[in-house]
Amino acid sequence: MDASSVALYGQLKAAQPFFLLAGPNVIESEEHVLKMAKHIKGITTKLGLPLVFKSSFDKANRTSSKSFRGPGLEEGLKILEKVKATYDLPVVTDVHESHQCEAVGRVADIIQIPAFLCRQTDLLVAAAKTGKIINIKKGQFCAPSVMANSAEKIRLAGNQNVMVCERGTMFGYNDLIVDPRNFEWLREANCPVVADVTHALQQPAGKKLDGGGVASGGLRELIPCIARTSVAVGVDGIFMEPLRNLEELLEELIAIARVTKGKKPLKIDLTPFKE
Repeated sequence: MDASSVALYGQLKAAQPFFLLAGPNVIESEEHVLKMAKHIKGITTKLGLPLVFKSSFDKANRTSSKSFRGPGLEEGLKILEKVKATYDLPVVTDVHESHQCEAVGRVADIIQIPAFLCRQTDLLVAAAKTGKIINIKKGQFCAPSVMANSAEKIRLAGNQNVMVCERGTMFGYNDLIVDPRNFEWLREANCPVVADVTHALQQPAGKKLDGGGVASGGLRELIPCIARTSVAVGVDGIFMEPLRNLEELLEELIAIARVTKGKKPLKIDLTPFKE
């Protein structure tokens, strides 16, 4: 087991009021990623939030083949490694194929499993064997109970450092909804629960492109709504792509988290009330 991963996992589990996974969806350039890392770290340091910087080297599951995918594995990992060295930040990035895990595990502190691949045993096992923390996104097509099985696949491969992430549930063909009950049910996986408040608002393949084809859109204006709900219920971590008013939103979320008792189960008496 990777000692640094065990230590980071313990820090994230103990984070109060929550930890943050944040960064640009995909690596656009080294300059842009370093600029974003500096900006986000400045905010989270000021607010006292543990930060793991996130960006993808390859968005292999883009809806449209015309969409930018990223710089690729080798160049992307070099850029993420520079983020770690420059700003002393742990990093998280996603994998799509088993053969990527070993290389990614040499750089990333957290390996993320995309939602579409959350049940792929070979991928989960390959990621687990790196010894890194594994963040599994719940498939848009899955019940939350499925994630207990996915998390168990990580543990059975010898890695106890696993997290599960809610990112919305299909509601018809081109929309997702966030069911707050899932945050409770995901706890059955016996690991930290993360809320992806950006991709949960995606509208898959809901935008027609000029010249034919479709791409995914989203309802980013509702990020505060979903983020407030998630923190009130008591998630352990928030995953988001940064907004211009990130600091303002995080300040509000911290205030909500300090008031709510969402992380502590409230067992209610369901017997009929009698005077």
